[in-house]
Amino acid sequence: MRTRRKLLHALAALAVTVPMVVSAAAPAQAVGPALLPVTVTNNTGRGEAVYLYVIGINLNTNRLGYVNQGGTFTPWPAGNIPPSPAPDVAIGGPGNGGTTTVQFPRGFSGRVYFSLGEKLKFFLTPDGLVQPAPWASGDPNYNILFDWSEFTYNNDGLWLNSSQVDMFAVPHAVTVTGSNGVTTKTGELLNNGRNNVINAIRGQGGWTNTAYTRSDGTVLRVLAPGKAAGAGLMSANYLDPYITSAWNAYTSKTLTVVPFADQPNTKYFGRTSGNVMTFTNSAGQTVASFNKPSSASVWGCDGDLPAPNDLVVGPISRTLCAALNRGTLGTIDTQPSTNAAQFYQNNPTNQYAKIIHQNMADGKAYAFAFDDVGNFESLVHSGDPRSAGLILTPFGAGGPTTPEPPAGGAVPVISDWNGKCIDVPAANFVDRAPLQAYTCNNSSAQKWTFTGGTVQAGGKCMDVADGSTANGAVVQLYTCNNTGAQQFVLSGAGDLVNVQANKCVDIKDWNANDGARLQLWDCGGSANQKWHKG
Repeated sequence: MRTRRKLLHALAALAVTVPMVVSAAAPAQAVGPALLPVTVTNNTGRGEAVYLYVIGINLNTNRLGYVNQGGTFTPWPAGNIPPSPAPDVAIGGPGNGGTTTVQFPRGFSGRVYFSLGEKLKFFLTPDGLVQPAPWASGDPNYNILFDWSEFTYNNDGLWLNSSQVDMFAVPHAVTVTGSNGVTTKTGELLNNGRNNVINAIRGQGGWTNTAYTRSDGTVLRVLAPGKAAGAGLMSANYLDPYITSAWNAYTSKTLTVVPFADQPNTKYFGRTSGNVMTFTNSAGQTVASFNKPSSASVWGCDGDLPAPNDLVVGPISRTLCAALNRGTLGTIDTQPSTNAAQFYQNNPTNQYAKIIHQNMADGKAYAFAFDDVGNFESLVHSGDPRSAGLILTPFGAGGPTTPEPPAGGAVPVISDWNGKCIDVPAANFVDRAPLQAYTCNNSSAQKWTFTGGTVQAGGKCMDVADGSTANGAVVQLYTCNNTGAQQFVLSGAGDLVNVQANKCVDIKDWNANDGARLQLWDCGGSANQKWHKG
């Protein structure tokens, strides 16, 4: 199991610790280099000078400071009240079409800031660094075009994301290359994506003022709704009608939260009484309760939705916050919902997150603090990295013109027991085609895409016939319909579980022959229920 701590984004007039991405994964088998080369590429199409800053926390000493281009960490000097200017630690960045490489020391977590045309202004108090807060009109960086990416690099590997949690400003993609030579990338916008995002958000009723244009006509940023509402630029109660409707829905029905994809048996059950939603575990014990959140609590995933870094309250809270931001709470009663086609259908909705995700080549973004629920965040990770990259992408035309296929693409699903593949008989992708185990042959009938909590082949979904939850229910192919009968999770233990039934895909009667039918059955850990992706 892997969990990640919420990214902390409370940057105001006081010094704060730089946000971190924390992994609870088992230690990696290999450790990346002491200094990891990170190449910053400038494809913006703009002519201004670029300045880079690598700031954060030394995980070995717990001291705040900065890193120079060669990867040497230096603690910040003591600051004052009122805050005193920090040393100029800018690294000269690449011109348009160029690259600059910086080094991340292993054991460091923080941010890479990049500004265009002007250096950023940092300040120090006795507690540490005061970081830019461009949602405040009095901030000295208010009229500077800049943005940042967040990372943690330690003995378990590199986590690097492109964050839009606070604002959308300088479009950028992130990459990592592992020791196997494979490079992964996320955060890239579709063609003309920056303009499309800005124009679409400004065109929504009540959202116009969330975009800020400098006197020279440059749109510097669009603020995330929490920051915009806090600055008085949009309604502070914007999401309240939806929140009330979603919250009240569970006075008469039960919300089921399954917070860990690899632990489908870990479930919590929520019911609302008055303004309080109370959760019990499978034994009926009360484990958590939440007051009906305000719009601000939903935008920030905090306040009424506190998320401690534990294994019960935090995961439930993260799931609630993601569901409220995506508009699925109240209508989809098993959460998290991972079918992106169901997101942002409510009115009012989080237009900021909706539009940014729509304009990403792979659909992934960090548009709110717990956008990582269901793995919809723009994050790359390698347990054994050899290099990484930040790509400042075009402000105008440029970038892919069509979305990429789902991450990972189509793969065979193979039985651990006999090495045969889940197969659509005769590659006949019709409704109610019963799925079978068959000798792997690399055909389209055996290529499955895991996306949005579904498992798809030939444009149709793996499905439990008639939505049955009984032992022996037929596992078949059927037109995708967003029902629980089509929600499957392949756990880390190799169980292919239908979440609605909480039962496993099983090779019927231990039949080792080609054509053996698949069924649902109580998960027993037996070999005929174990699967892996090819």
